[in-house]
Amino acid sequence: MSTQPARPERSGPETATIMDVPPFKPALVKAVFRDVTPMHVSRSAAWAAASVTRTVLTEIIDGARRAAAQEARKKLVPGDLLSAIDRNVELEVGSKWYDHSPTFQGLTGVLYDAEGVVVPPRKRSRSRRPSAVVGAHRFEAGVKKLLRSRGATAVPAMVRDLDGIASVFLTDLARDAAMVVREGGVKRFGTVTLVMSGEPAPPPFLEDSLRSLSTRRGDGRTIGRDDVLAATTMQLFGGNLRQRALTEAREATQDTSAG
Repeated sequence: MSTQPARPERSGPETATIMDVPPFKPALVKAVFRDVTPMHVSRSAAWAAASVTRTVLTEIIDGARRAAAQEARKKLVPGDLLSAIDRNVELEVGSKWYDHSPTFQGLTGVLYDAEGVVVPPRKRSRSRRPSAVVGAHRFEAGVKKLLRSRGATAVPAMVRDLDGIASVFLTDLARDAAMVVREGGVKRFGTVTLVMSGEPAPPPFLEDSLRSLSTRRGDGRTIGRDDVLAATTMQLFGGNLRQRALTEAREATQDTSAG
């Protein structure tokens, strides 16, 4: 089997190619899916969801590394995470985690009710049912492995935030994939095209590619790879990150059986 050449923008001694590192195992992915849906999750769907989550986390880590480099630091801190998100709105994912993390306190805005009274922050649930926030620690090993693959280290608070973002993002992805199955396809697409300052505009998405995901095929009891890809279009904006996540998920699953 021939090897694929490394992507130019991902090559170099300090940044391994994304496809070289599978930090989030399919068993973990399936466990997250079981938290939100009783549907069967195919092997290719689990690999696709793991790949998309890896792509998103890698982009966040790389943005944080650039922020740290400007201050001549190698170890990432929560402030680098905020800088990365501030510079690239595509990285604002897993937002349900923001209410639970000290890093994001004060950034989500003050809520008021109909009478103009400030709504206090939600108390942490003590429900026995697993949630994305409660289960965030499951991602610690994968996050640390991903950090190492990018030539980065992070303080514990930064690792905690990456854990939480990964957990919430994957949980939302699972919910949307289940909805795609129930509704027989995608009923809404994000169509925003984001252009970052100083960067060329991303190539237009192939309409046929999105249209192929809008109508679902298959039974109504199994989440397949294309259901995860369709959910990805709902979770991510229509910019470079979404394109890369879809491309890399397809590459990661091309040799994976549907079972």
